[in-house]
Amino acid sequence: MSEAIPEGSGMEVDTTAERRFRILVCIDGSDESYRGLRYAAKLGGGVDADIVLVYVRPIDQGLRSGGLQVRVARENMLKWGLELPGIKYLKKGQEILEELGVMGGPDWREESFHVNVAGDPLGDNKIQFVNEHGKMVVLKLKVAPDIATGILEQWEIGHYDLIIIGASERWRKRRVKTFWDPAVAEKIAVHAPCSVLVARELEAGHGHLICVDGSERALEAVRTDAILASRCQCPVSLLSVSLDEEGEADARKAVEDAARALADMGIEVNETLTRVGDPVDEIIEAGPDYSLVVLADSGSTGLKRFFMGSVAFKVMENAYNSVMIVR
Repeated sequence: MSEAIPEGSGMEVDTTAERRFRILVCIDGSDESYRGLRYAAKLGGGVDADIVLVYVRPIDQGLRSGGLQVRVARENMLKWGLELPGIKYLKKGQEILEELGVMGGPDWREESFHVNVAGDPLGDNKIQFVNEHGKMVVLKLKVAPDIATGILEQWEIGHYDLIIIGASERWRKRRVKTFWDPAVAEKIAVHAPCSVLVARELEAGHGHLICVDGSERALEAVRTDAILASRCQCPVSLLSVSLDEEGEADARKAVEDAARALADMGIEVNETLTRVGDPVDEIIEAGPDYSLVVLADSGSTGLKRFFMGSVAFKVMENAYNSVMIVR
């Protein structure tokens, strides 16, 4: 699915029937958001994948300068003279993707689009780059009442397979309030219909640790993440945690079943692990040896996920490294 905004329209529409892998990367200028972008570049490097960078700006963020400045901004989003909120962060994201070879060169077509937003002089603006193979990179400056709402609204527009949000170690310690605060990630992880990756110290090459509990939902998460891992040639490991020694046999069976499911897909498991103890504590302790920890969600929707206090969301909130909740 490709994103496009007809000029003068308030909607972004599908321009192709081809099924594409789509990644939404939330950019806020932090190092972690750019680490997340670099990981997205590995996952979305193929011609079948699109990468959309979004910066969400609160409505009317001091932009009632009107007239010429806003008109120029709309006409050429990346080349205006003023550093309006979010533009420099999106431009840096573009430069990173060019450095990584994901985009750039004479075969990329560039288009700019604008949509009016009530109460804001600048509105929504984006610039999209499309190459000869149909691969798309989009830079989106989006207006919304708040950050989480803007990101979730963007999912409605693009129906992404994965949302990546940057989160630093400062989140967990709660010492410094950053642009993205924990409530933003939590709201997105609770309400997004797709998989959500919260990036902390995210570095490629250390593999995915997929947590399983013997449920069909966990097995489905194994299959889903195996496809993602294969996109970046990331090794896959499996972990199951039993609450006590009596449950160890079930934990071993869970990883064995998951390993067989991956073998059926032609994917080799790097290692299988079983531990005894509190699942949240054991997963968090094992996590830093891997690029990211992968968990299935609770299977509920919306606020039910939050109130259930599932293992996945507790790990996401407290982990030292990156966590992806798969759905």
